[in-house]
Amino acid sequence: MKKWLLLFSSLVGAFVSIGFFFTNQMMYIRKKTNKEIIDRETADGFYDEKVYNSLLKETFTTSSSFGYKLSGTVIKPHEHNQFIILCHGVTVHSLNSIKYAHLFLKNGWNVITYDHRRHGLSEGKTTSYGYYEKADLQAIVQWTKQHFEESLQLGIHGESMGAATTLLYAGSANAKADFYIVDCPFSDLEEQLAHRLKEDFHLPKQLVLPIANVVLKWREGYSFKDVSPISVVDQIKKPVLFIHSQEDSYILPSMTIQLYEKKQGPKQLYIAPIGGHARSYAENREEYEKVVSNFLKSVKEPR
Repeated sequence: MKKWLLLFSSLVGAFVSIGFFFTNQMMYIRKKTNKEIIDRETADGFYDEKVYNSLLKETFTTSSSFGYKLSGTVIKPHEHNQFIILCHGVTVHSLNSIKYAHLFLKNGWNVITYDHRRHGLSEGKTTSYGYYEKADLQAIVQWTKQHFEESLQLGIHGESMGAATTLLYAGSANAKADFYIVDCPFSDLEEQLAHRLKEDFHLPKQLVLPIANVVLKWREGYSFKDVSPISVVDQIKKPVLFIHSQEDSYILPSMTIQLYEKKQGPKQLYIAPIGGHARSYAENREEYEKVVSNFLKSVKEPR
C-alpha cells in the first residue's frame, strides 16, 4: 500500500513539476534586448535614430486596472484627432512598433505606442498573451480619449500577441475603437500552444496542456480557453483588416483565415505571399502599405 501511495505521490509531483515548468516558460518568456530590437529594425530599414529622435513625441504613463504602470508615447504631428494605437508582440516592446508608426504617420494619422505589461518600461510581473493585456489596452484607449477628445476617430493595429490582444479587446463589451488591423494573430491560445509543442518538442498536447491549464488557473487566475480570439471575433461589429504571411510557420496563416471567416460585418483579408512570422511588412513592403492605405481610406471619417 505504501509503495502505491509513494508511486502515486511521485506521479502527481512529476505532473505538477511539468505544469510549473511549462507555465514558467509562458509567464516569463525571454524578452529581446533593446540592442536586438534596434539591430533588427535597423537592418530592415525601419529604424533610424536621428529620424526617431526628430519625431514630435511625448511620453506618458497611466495605470492599468490591476494597479501597475503602463508606459507609452504620443506622436502627434497632425492637428486633427485621428489616432492609431499600436500593440506590439511578445518579447519585444514599443520600439518594435516604429515601423508601423511611420506607415500611419505617412497616411495622416497620429500614433500612440505603448509597452505591454512586463515589457519595455511598463510594469507587471507576467505575460498573459492577451488575457490581462486586453484590459491594459482598454486603459490606453481611455487615456487617449481623456487627453484628446471622446469623439476622436481611433484605430488599433496589433502584431502577433498584440493582434490577439486587439481582437480580445475588440470583441469585448468595452471596446471603443472605430476599426482594427490585426497582423498574424493566433485564433486560440491552446491550439497555438499545441502547435508549438508539436513543432518544438514533438510532444502531444494531451501530455502537457491539461495539467498546465490547471496550474495556470491556480497561479494566474485564467485558463487557456479565456485567451481565444476565435470565441469573440463574431462579436466585433467594427471593420477589421486581417493580415498574415503565407509562409508563417510559427502562427499558422490558417488561424487568421478562420478568424476572418467567422468575423461578421465589414472585414478585409490580406495574405502576404512571402515572409515568416511578423514579417509581412518587412518582406512585402509596397503591397502591405497599399493594402493598409486603402483600408484607412475606407474607414477614415472626414474632419
